[in-house]
Amino acid sequence: MNAQELRDKTPDQLRDALVDLKKEAFNLRFQQAGGQIENTARMRVVRRDVARVKTILNEKAKAEA
Repeated sequence: MNAQELRDKTPDQLRDALVDLKKEAFNLRFQQAGGQIENTARMRVVRRDVARVKTILNEKAKAEA
C-alpha cells in the first residue's frame, strides 16, 4: 500500500483499512508467539501500513478543519 493509493480513499475507507490492518497485526503477533509465523517481514510491513493510514487520516482531518 503506498501513500498515493491511500490519499485517493475516503476517510471511512481509511478507517476500515486501519481496522483490517490492526486485526492482521494482532493475528501476526499470535503467530509469532506460537512460532507459526512464516514471513516475519510481514509484521514490519503491516506496522508501517498502519502508521501510513494514520498519517493520511490526520492530514485529511487537518485539511477539513
